[in-house]
Amino acid sequence: MTAEEGKPSRSWLQLGALWRGELPLAKAFWEYALGYGTLLSILMTIATFAAITAGWSMIVVAAIFVLPLPYNVAAVVGVWRSAARYQGARFWADGARITVVGWALLATVL
Repeated sequence: MTAEEGKPSRSWLQLGALWRGELPLAKAFWEYALGYGTLLSILMTIATFAAITAGWSMIVVAAIFVLPLPYNVAAVVGVWRSAARYQGARFWADGARITVVGWALLATVL
């Protein structure tokens, strides 16, 4: 048994830090929200179209389509909380908040 067994993985710890707003604003915004969130949303949109094309039930199609929502909510909350802790100009914190909410709305619709 290694010392690492039973411990949460680094990626899960990072998601917890994101949720709590403990990540630097730039990392939360650019990497987790816009980077990973956009990639996840695009992949699930492609999967949704593939499921429609394959003739899958609309319940399954809808489930695939909404799969990124929990992550996107976590990304918005994380950016919002990181912006509250941001020590720089309020312009950047407020801009990140406005942008991430707009991004989340677009990612949900697309």
